[in-house]
Amino acid sequence: MFQLSFFFTDITGDYKFNSYRLTYRYDLVKKPRIEFGVGFTAKIRDARIALSSAGLNEEKVNVGFVPIINFRLLWNIDNKFGLLLEGDALAAPQGRAEDVLLAAAYTLSDRFKIRAGYRILEGGADNAEVYTFSLFHYAAVGLSYTLGNKKE
Repeated sequence: MFQLSFFFTDITGDYKFNSYRLTYRYDLVKKPRIEFGVGFTAKIRDARIALSSAGLNEEKVNVGFVPIINFRLLWNIDNKFGLLLEGDALAAPQGRAEDVLLAAAYTLSDRFKIRAGYRILEGGADNAEVYTFSLFHYAAVGLSYTLGNKKE
């Protein structure tokens, strides 16, 4: 006699990926219509992946440094409106990270600017311990305030 049995077990997953960044960027082109700069971002990754079920628990925690290339391109269409492409991105055999924004930018005053657009965040690792990649798409809105005197 052949008997086939099925059973189901609840599995709980927990995924945390915090990042903290410090960026230095140098403007190579700074003209009234076009601004372009490249730089370096020092990113600290604080990651945790955990799975648990009845009586079984497994967790991978990792905190580490990730060097990333930074870029920014602003095309000022006129004195008020522009298009902005900026982000951090780098790929290596161990994994990759991309965080890129494409947005419309609007100047409210000498000190205040707003922007709204599309942001994509993707990355992960492929090594002997883990294989994990995530991809997020979302709308982004920002407000910036400039301190000090405006450079002419």
